Amino acid sequence: MLIDFNEIAAVTIPGMNGGTGTMTARMYNDEKYRIIPTTIYPGGSIGIHTQNSGDDMNYILSGVGIAVCDGIEEALKPGVMHICPKDSEHSIINTGTEDLIMLTVVVAR
Repeated sequence: MLIDFNEIAAVTIPGMNGGTGTMTARMYNDEKYRIIPTTIYPGGSIGIHTQNSGDDMNYILSGVGIAVCDGIEEALKPGVMHICPKDSEHSIINTGTEDLIMLTVVVAR
């Protein structure tokens, strides 16, 4: 399977899940996967929400931030992956002055 994200329109999302600021994403969705290159702009966040569809894996490409999963904070920086298991509550916050760019993969289970 080949996915060309250059052919998927970017969507701008203000205050995702009650978060702050703005993010953009190119979303691929099918019955097994959601694969989403995402940019959270400085001052932005994805609000706390329950991860219902599957395990949510966020690989950080650039920028810095914090992920909170079930009340536990983890520092985000390039080269790390935050994994939030299905049915957990989590949020992601850009704490830096640059874009927080990540590749999100949600695997249905």
